[in-house]
This record gives sequence, C-alpha cells and structure tokens, in this order.
Amino acid sequence: MFIGLNQRLQTLQARVATLCEHNYFDWLMGGLFFIEAIFFPIPIDPLLILSCLKKPQKAMYYGILATVASVAGGVTAYFLGALLWNAAGSKIITFCTSPETFQAACQSLEHYEAWAVLIAGFTPFPYKVIALVTGFCRISITPFIIFSLISRAARFILIATLAKRYGIKVQYYLDRYGTVLLIIFILICIMSFSCLK
Repeated sequence: MFIGLNQRLQTLQARVATLCEHNYFDWLMGGLFFIEAIFFPIPIDPLLILSCLKKPQKAMYYGILATVASVAGGVTAYFLGALLWNAAGSKIITFCTSPETFQAACQSLEHYEAWAVLIAGFTPFPYKVIALVTGFCRISITPFIIFSLISRAARFILIATLAKRYGIKVQYYLDRYGTVLLIIFILICIMSFSCLK
C-alpha cells in the first residue's frame, strides 16, 4: 500500500512538472483554486508546493495567483449561499432548525465574522463552508472579502515563500517521506471535515 502511494506521489510530481511547461498551466492552476474554494472537498495546496518547487522564480506569482483565484471562488460561494437563501431559505431553516436558532447562529457568525473567515482561510478548515454560510446568512460581503484576502494571502504566499526558500530540503523530504506526508495530509482533511458534523 505504501509503495503504491509513493509511486502515485512521484507520478503526481512528474505530471505537475510537465504541466508547468505548458502555456495554459496558469489558467489551470487558477481554475483549480477557484473551484476548490466553492465545492472541491480536498485542499490543493500540494499543487502550489510542487509548482513552486518546479519553478521557484515564479513562486511568488503562484502564491498571488492562488490567493486571487481562491478569494474569487469564495465570493462565488458567498453568492451561491445568498441565492440558496432566496430560493429556499425559509424551507431549509424550517427543515433543519427553528427560525430563532438560525437567527442566533447568524448573529454569532456576524459578530465573529472576522475570526471565522481568518481561521477558515488560513487553516485546513473548509473555507468554502464559511463562504456559503456567510452568504446564506446575508452577512455583509465587504468584511468577508477583506478577511479572505488577508487569510488566503497569508496561507498561500507563506507556502510559496517557504517552497522557494527551502526548495531543496522540501524536495528531499517529499522524496524520502512523501508517503507519510501524504497520509498526514489526508488525515488532516478528514479531521477538518469531521469538525462540521
């Protein structure tokens, strides 16, 4: 099993290295980060890491691209949440909870919106969930965009900077401990989604 995972990781690295050479790679990368912020269940930070390792001279550019695309996806998720409210908000509330409980939850989210967006934007907690719920609760979009930019930039530009600065060491650990790191990454994803239950 571990050998199979290691081979898949090496195959992924080889494919990313090949894709980086294509002219459309920037569009592909931006599109993936955009989609991930809306509904894709697995964070695609490894793509950013591998891209920065392949082209360290473009690491900062990749970090900014990931930030902008992810926030654009988050704004899209926000409006999807708002549309969901307009289409069937009252029915969903009645089915899931009481109007009073929903209103109290929205007030709490509005009060702690900055922390909620900052935590979801920087940590493995699903950012898309906060984006959808913020839109569903019809909370002001301006603070959401501001704190999304701060948290996503902090996360992705930090990743890009570390990958560029410690590229050789990062590649060494990927080659030697790639399977273990992949398993840890998968467990973190599972734990993050389990927090929603």
